[in-house]
Amino acid sequence: MDITIKSDGLTKDFGTVLAVDDLSFEVGKGQIFGLLGPNGAGKTTTLRMLAGLLKPTAGDAFIGGISMEHSTEEARKKLGFLTGDMDLYRRLKPLELLTYFGRLYEVEENILRDRIAHLAEAFGINEFKNQLCEKLSTGQKQRVSIVRTLVHDPEVVILDEPTTGLDIMSSEFVLQFIKKMAEEEGKTVIFSTHHLDEVERLCDQIAIIDNGKLTFSGTIQDAKKTTEQQHLADAFFSLVNA
Repeated sequence: MDITIKSDGLTKDFGTVLAVDDLSFEVGKGQIFGLLGPNGAGKTTTLRMLAGLLKPTAGDAFIGGISMEHSTEEARKKLGFLTGDMDLYRRLKPLELLTYFGRLYEVEENILRDRIAHLAEAFGINEFKNQLCEKLSTGQKQRVSIVRTLVHDPEVVILDEPTTGLDIMSSEFVLQFIKKMAEEEGKTVIFSTHHLDEVERLCDQIAIIDNGKLTFSGTIQDAKKTTEQQHLADAFFSLVNA
């Protein structure tokens, strides 16, 4: 199995809080990997270290075999990262914003134009493309944010709560799109959410962290078998309260 994402002993010590403690896992090409844990477990800190936005105290992250520690810019080019606290540029319109980010990633103009057109159509952005981002609804902003994450056609996609603010139909579309990215395009996805029903539908493998430590890594069936539970939610509670 080709390993596309690797967390190698990632540790983050903020001085008063050891947020992530020697965390290691691997994700294969084309897999959807669920990173789970209660609030404060260290998920967001882990994702930020994987994305190169936060420097680890120890350890390293590898994206497509490239060290985030030693070749940060090269590793970042392979990565698309969505997190809830990354706002849109309010004075830009959606297509202007997508063009801006595509150019930041040095996507060729003709390729960028076609990719934006495809994604804008797929995510229904053309319906509000002439509005300023500051005027968009929460769901509209989330759709633009997801497309911004994908505009440079990254090999690896990290999605932190991607269905936040979306109605049930939009959420279903996003889930199906994620599944298609992995199955048809071979993209590797880290999917972090509190919606365990979404995890159960999508993820090939999961990791559960609690208090910064890895408490489980494997398939959903393995988690159920290990805890002797029939449902992922019950297995999750058993593993974080162990």
